Amino acid sequence: MSDMITLTIDGKTVEAKEGESILNVARANDVFVPAVCYLTRCSPTLACRLCLVEADGKQVYGCNTKVKPDMQISTVTENIEKERRAIMEVYDVNHPLQCGVCDQSGECELQNYSLYMKVDSQSYSIKDIHRPTQHWGVMNYDPALCIVCERCVTVCGDMVGSNALSTVKRPSDAIEKTFKDEMPKDAYAMWNKLNKSLIGYDADACTNCGECIAACPVGALVSHDFQYTSNAWELKKIPAANPHSSDCAFMYYEIKHESIDKHTTKKIYRVTNEPHYSTVNGSGRFAYDFENKVEAKDVNAFKAAIEAFKKAKNIKFNSFITNEEALILQKIADFTGAKLVNEDAKRYQDFLNNYSKISGKSLYSSKLSEVHSSNFVISVGSYLKSDLPNARYAFNNSVIMNKGAGLYFHPISDPVMEKIGKKGKTTEFIYHDAMVEESILYFILYKFAKDLPAETQSYIDSLKETRTKTVTEVVKENVVEIVVDEATGEEKEVKKVVSKNVSTEVSYEYISLLADFGKDESFLDLLNDMLAKKDTFSLMVGEDLITHPNSENLAKLCGLIDRCTDFNVVIIPTQTNTLGVSQICTLSNEVDGFSVGYNVKADFQLSALGDGNLDIPALNQQEGTFTNIDKKVIPTNAAVGFKGYTLNEVANEVLSDDIEYTIEYTPKLPVNKGYKAIAFDDLPNKFGNDQVEYRGYDLIETTISTQNDVKEINIEKIALSDNEIIIYKANPINQFNEFTAIAHEFKEKLQDGIFFSKAAFEKLELQNGDKVKVNANNQELELNAYVDIQIAGDIAYVSTFMKNSLSNSLFNTYRFNKAKVAKV
Repeated sequence: MSDMITLTIDGKTVEAKEGESILNVARANDVFVPAVCYLTRCSPTLACRLCLVEADGKQVYGCNTKVKPDMQISTVTENIEKERRAIMEVYDVNHPLQCGVCDQSGECELQNYSLYMKVDSQSYSIKDIHRPTQHWGVMNYDPALCIVCERCVTVCGDMVGSNALSTVKRPSDAIEKTFKDEMPKDAYAMWNKLNKSLIGYDADACTNCGECIAACPVGALVSHDFQYTSNAWELKKIPAANPHSSDCAFMYYEIKHESIDKHTTKKIYRVTNEPHYSTVNGSGRFAYDFENKVEAKDVNAFKAAIEAFKKAKNIKFNSFITNEEALILQKIADFTGAKLVNEDAKRYQDFLNNYSKISGKSLYSSKLSEVHSSNFVISVGSYLKSDLPNARYAFNNSVIMNKGAGLYFHPISDPVMEKIGKKGKTTEFIYHDAMVEESILYFILYKFAKDLPAETQSYIDSLKETRTKTVTEVVKENVVEIVVDEATGEEKEVKKVVSKNVSTEVSYEYISLLADFGKDESFLDLLNDMLAKKDTFSLMVGEDLITHPNSENLAKLCGLIDRCTDFNVVIIPTQTNTLGVSQICTLSNEVDGFSVGYNVKADFQLSALGDGNLDIPALNQQEGTFTNIDKKVIPTNAAVGFKGYTLNEVANEVLSDDIEYTIEYTPKLPVNKGYKAIAFDDLPNKFGNDQVEYRGYDLIETTISTQNDVKEINIEKIALSDNEIIIYKANPINQFNEFTAIAHEFKEKLQDGIFFSKAAFEKLELQNGDKVKVNANNQELELNAYVDIQIAGDIAYVSTFMKNSLSNSLFNTYRFNKAKVAKV
């Protein structure tokens, strides 16, 4: 960490990290410096030049100038005010005056800065050209409103990693030369660029996360679903957490009345976020309207639910659930003697327990926020792009923003992930066979471990082989030649330098693990180059390891990496509250007998989808908390109301309690598992200008005694016979569960089935709209076949996001399997 220094801004003495930008230091200390183009977490673009300040008597840009000890900074001078005013006038040249219908009106930074700088006249003009609106995926781009601040380009490259947006040239008249002499220098430079540029879009790279919409300071980028539906100032912001994935990213549900006729009924119109501080994936942003619309309480169904819980042998549920609901289910199970069954959380719980036995820590050691700030990151066993987009963003941020390096291990080739490497030029993508994950973890230990237990070190040493290879070197020798002088006929000696190739046999140590994931000894040289000047290390491991047949040993190897290397480890929770459920609940395997399902198919089902025996509220209708990937207990709030019964009301009858609100369970979460007795209404839920996340609280970690019983590698690769391929259990981008599936933005273009790369699709001679028979795991299903242009290779993935998806039957616990696929 950089040393802290002191400096002065507008006469105010402040502390800062050496090397931080002036603009970020000013923001952290509540000193206002205007800036349209700069996002706090991203690299500077110098597109707007509004952040001019005077530092030690010299005019500089606040976004890309680093603070120094004792620096004297003034944010306003007469010349700076003149420059800023001229820049704002240029931004207003030919900008359409459609504020009355523009979706950004009321929260538009162009409006705000024009008013702040008192722009009440115009000194500049130029002929405009027609710039038609374009439709891009989930959004509309209006070039006429675009001020080419490049925030969308920057956030797509620096934060998201898709690099789907870029600045491109546009036709325009040249700016009159007289303006160059008449205008302030920075205003002219900004205008010259603005006049020649637009934003370009690469549909093949876009993952429809919508972060560019959040970053846009004007109305140029708008969700086509939201456009012209509401004025910004009519909407009420409800702070919440992403309910679809374990990042639980901070976001707002923006609501107002449904219509004039239904003025008492609230409706979610959009989801927004704070792009300076956090990123929301596409499911969080667009899959927001999955609430359970219930008009009244069903008394008979309620009574039936109480009786069902009292006689249940199993209570089955998933991890799209709050901490409070998980605690209620645990209390009911303790009271009735029923088994709590959650296959997702049970696998994760077992994995974390085995990890802890070796690491000596009750929780994994790192956070996604720490991956963002590391400069060397490895991902193993997670299809990051779809499994947890925010983990992919963290990987990208590490490589791009921190000038870091990374290794991405996975069997599925991913051109979108590779865009990270192309920009950073320090990322290696290793597409290996399924089942070899143990070799990868052992390799990490070989390369990075210190003070390994003797047995493990001895085993790794046994994997070294002495091999020979031919090395060809260019050798230069001095040679003397006799040359005859043509004029005199005399002989004379001439010295020459002659190069020749010399081949020699050399011995070297080869690590047999490398062959398991398709690499040779040259990979070690590449890795050494990548590691130069790297000092903060992160390892992310995902669901492929958690569901692996050898998951116990993989978990212990991860624990050993945590204990004996400089890597901090993140074990990615597979569903929104997988970590919370694994901490709160005592989970078991299902037993014979009557079952109650909570959003899961069972003999009696409570469902937020309206397809069960008793309706319950969806996550956008509940107050409560999640335990997110950063091991933080995060609050979320209800966006819209629910007129039916809650689990809390059921529990009151079963347990003979009198708890009015579900959030009364928040301070009762288990302290022995790291939770704190803090009331829901006392939980903070914001970001500070200092970029610190003031949301909820950190789960308390405990130290446990360590063991050392990791096992040797046991690889049984998936053997394919003729006409067989590998299939993988995964979902398309932004589809996580049955709730994202019913959100109208996704439902209208719902794709459920089996997905191939373009090459594999053509190899099977498939056409759009075809169905295929998939035979795997002694099951045969007929599935829709699709092309996914954002994957490569021969492995196909099969979606399982639909509720009670039959596709799950094609797999055991492991995400990979072999299958025969034939066109119907």
